[in-house]
Amino acid sequence: MKHWISRCLLGIAFLHTLFAVIVLGPFMLTMLKAGLFNSVKTDMGAGVTAWFFLFGILLALLALPVHALEKAGMAQPKSLGWGLFGLAVLGVVLMPDSGFWLVFPLALAIIAGKTGARIEATGMQAVPK
Repeated sequence: MKHWISRCLLGIAFLHTLFAVIVLGPFMLTMLKAGLFNSVKTDMGAGVTAWFFLFGILLALLALPVHALEKAGMAQPKSLGWGLFGLAVLGVVLMPDSGFWLVFPLALAIIAGKTGARIEATGMQAVPK
């Protein structure tokens, strides 16, 4: 399947944000009623909601350059794979009953993927898959 890593990242981001809206919706409504500005303050529920929602957006933003590299036929940077792997390990250690498990296949696919593009005199050439 073409572009599967970016699509999986985007899917995880969508599910993450959807979960935030459905499960943490009451906290979101309270924050909206407070006017959003400085609405987190010391309320742990609002803090968790904000971070949960923002992390979903961050994953969606990460999917964009990953998709661009996949579309160009270029490999993902190994550092991205190792970073995602480390994030997944930490997430699973801190919260075993979470969606961090979904990140392992993506991280391992990036780590095991072809090395990046090579630059030649004629420009960048995609590494064959």
